[in-house]
Amino acid sequence: MNIERVDFVDVPSRDIERSIAFYRDVLELPQNPYEPTEFEAGNVTLALWRPEDQGVEFSSGASHGIALRVADVAAARAELEAKGVEFIGERDSGVCNMAFFTDPDGNSLILHRRYAPHG
Repeated sequence: MNIERVDFVDVPSRDIERSIAFYRDVLELPQNPYEPTEFEAGNVTLALWRPEDQGVEFSSGASHGIALRVADVAAARAELEAKGVEFIGERDSGVCNMAFFTDPDGNSLILHRRYAPHG
């Protein structure tokens, strides 16, 4: 087997309309014109879904984050804070900058930018 790439990541939501508004209006990700619950984040699609509709108990992705690559973490953070997004923290790992926040359902999101090669 040869895995070519990740095509999409499921993002659980309790309120699909609220989540659509967040990913479309706050993060400004391109929305799929044929499937309004899907958003393009560069090389991967974020697919919103309501677990209860599939008979699955809701559990946010708070324990694992989706890293969103941006040109400038500080500038992107300031832009989102101006839209009311609250950040949990930030980190400089020595090779990348990160700022941590959640979507309205508690799913972990990370603004990320690598500035140095792996050490």
